[in-house]
Formats: sequence, C-alpha cells, structure tokens
Amino acid sequence: MAYGCRVHKLTVAQGAAMSAGAVLGAGIISLPAMAAAVAGPASILAWLALVVISAPLAWLFAELGARFPDAGGVSSYVRQAFGGAAADAVGWVFYLAVPVGAPVAASFAGGYLADALGGGRLTSLATFGVIITVVFILNWLGLHVSGRVQLVMVSVLVSLMVITVLVALPHAQPSNFVPFAPQGWPAVGVAAAMLVWAFAGWEAVSSLSPDYANPRRDVPKATMLAVAVVGVLYLAVAGTNIAVLGPKLGASQAPLADLLAVGIGEPARLITAIVALLLTLGTVNAYVAGATRLGTSLAAEGALPRWLTGTDHRSLTFVVVSAIVVALLPLDQHTFMLMVSGGITLVYVLGTAAALKLLSGVFAKSVAVFSLISVCVLLWLTGWPALLGLAVAGAALGYRAWRRRGSLPAGEDALPIEQADAEA
Repeated sequence: MAYGCRVHKLTVAQGAAMSAGAVLGAGIISLPAMAAAVAGPASILAWLALVVISAPLAWLFAELGARFPDAGGVSSYVRQAFGGAAADAVGWVFYLAVPVGAPVAASFAGGYLADALGGGRLTSLATFGVIITVVFILNWLGLHVSGRVQLVMVSVLVSLMVITVLVALPHAQPSNFVPFAPQGWPAVGVAAAMLVWAFAGWEAVSSLSPDYANPRRDVPKATMLAVAVVGVLYLAVAGTNIAVLGPKLGASQAPLADLLAVGIGEPARLITAIVALLLTLGTVNAYVAGATRLGTSLAAEGALPRWLTGTDHRSLTFVVVSAIVVALLPLDQHTFMLMVSGGITLVYVLGTAAALKLLSGVFAKSVAVFSLISVCVLLWLTGWPALLGLAVAGAALGYRAWRRRGSLPAGEDALPIEQADAEA
C-alpha cells in the first residue's frame, strides 16, 4: 500500500491518481506468483473477485467521505456509528498490522535480490535488515519521504507493470491455463483472502475528502476512476503472469523479473531487483511513518500506554522492534500475509457496518449490505490467521475497559472514557 501527498484542492484526476496510489503497492511484484501457488491459473478469478468487491467498497468509503468530510477516515466513521471502543479497535488493528506486514513487504524485494544475486533465505533476511534500518534512521531523524517522491515511486511501479505486460504478452501460451484449478475451487477463496493485501487502501479514500473543492460531487467520480485503473492494471499483470509463465509461476520468487527476462533478456533481472528494492523501501517507509504517527495519536487519546507509544520516537521504536521480532518467527510468508489481510478485512467489516448505519437511501444501504457480506466472507476465508486481528481488537477493548476501571471512582463506570481521561 503506497501513500501520496495532500493537495489543497483536488481535481477529479488528481484525486483518482492519489486514490489509486493509496492502493497500488509493492505487493503486486510478488502476489501473482503467491496466488498462483495457492490456486493455479484459477487465481485469476480471485483477482477478478477482489476487483468486483473493490468497486462497491471503494464507493462506500467515497460516499462516507463525501457526506461526512473528515481526515480521520474510517476510524472517524466507526466512532460516529459505534462509539470510541470500536474506533480504538480499528486503531489497534491498523497499528499492529504494520510490524507484521513490514517483513512480508521486505521479503518481496528479498525474493527479487535472491533471484538476481542468489543467497535464498539469507539474502531475504539481509534485505529486510537493510530496509528496516534505513527506515528507522529516516523516521528517527524526521526525514520522511516526500509526497512527490512517493508519487514518483507509484509512477515507476505503474510503468514497470505496463512495460512488463507489453513485452511479455506476445509470449503467452493458452495451454498455460490448463489445468485451470489444479488445487480445487476452494483454493480460489483462499487466494482471494490473501489478495486483500493488494487491494488495501480504499479506506484511505475517505480521508482525502476534505481536500476536494466539491467532495459531494468529485469524491465518487475520482474513486470509481481509480477503481477502474487499479482493476485493469492488476488483472493485466496477473493474467500475463499466468499466460506466459504457466506452471513455473507458482514457484517464482520474482515473477516480474521472469516476465521481463522472457521479453527483453536476462539483464532485466538485476534492474528489476533494484527497482523492487526501491519500491519496497518506499512502501515500508510509508507504512512505518504512518504507523508511528498513529501510535502517538492513539497514546494521546488514551487508547495506548503513553510510556510505550507516547512520543514519535517511542512509537517508532515499538514498531521497528516488533517488526524485527516478527521477522524472526518461524512462520511462512503465506501465513503472515493472511494475518495482515485478516486485520485489514476486519477493519473493512467495521467500516462497512458503519456505512450501513450512517448512510441513508435504499441504494447506499444496498451497497453497504453487499459489501458487508462480501468482506465477512473474505474474513471467514482467511481462516485461523484472521484470529490475530480479532485478538488485537479484543485486546483494544480489554485495555480500554481496564483503563476506564482504573481511572474512575467506584460507581462511575457509566462515564465515557474520554470524560474519565479528562478527570484523571
């Protein structure tokens, strides 16, 4: 998931570019192979399903942003609909998803460097070490990557995707789609749950709404344009991977490099590895920078302990140390991805439920019902890794209850936690 800079008054085109940039991320460089390893050529159906689900989901968040412009985004809408406890749960899930997701994102670049230079698992771990160290130093010194640099990185990613499709597609073989579902049809659902990673970011659309000249008119237009762009790019890359690489795709650790090597030769591998490293560095930096500020904000609101995340340096240290611990855990990449996807999907469950409560009109409520059912199915398909997101949400509620009980005199448990915080 990538992040862009804010523009004072966004046009539809600018908003569409920023919304697409919030969704497009370095995951696309490896996810086609991972999905194919789970479901074979039928993984293209998983990509298609996520595109279909994304359209109403993105529209919902766009409508929330248009009707209730608020930079707080999905957390603000959940708070309006269900109160502070649910908003705290959203904050915790977002915050703790970053230490789990950062090593996975770094492993994408690690796979490309290992493909170009060799070294396997050791190269992947070394790549993570370099990326997380650079990101820690940048954020500790306050040297955040600018919005313009992030925009350049997204542009490079889009260019890489388009070039890859154009040079590799002439080598497509229809026979690579046979057998179509070697792992069975249920595997398509598992692949779809994993691919939530690639589509995370639609919730960021609503937080951009105050920056439009006319949010009510322009936010939905920009969002639907972004959905179309993202959907076409993802389907083109995933379909080309399957059509060109065939059975070899599932075992590939650098699918875009493999495609470019087919199209323009082996020297493309090292070039692609360098691009993958820079893209992933930008993505992880955006994750960690955003999480650092989120942790500080949650602590200021009393949703996290101030001694743990009460300053940017404390929050940054917590995120980075946690990411290092996660990277050393003996779990495979697929499981980590499902853990992150489960957390993101849980946020979407709460966000769509809030939309169902806050939005008026038969059409809006129908879209909210469809989206809520869809994301609940995705959460179920995630399997046991989804329990991490549920556990984090439960921990947020438990911490809130513990803090409230410890802050209030006996018999005043009915006070809102915000009031309790003020009196404490």
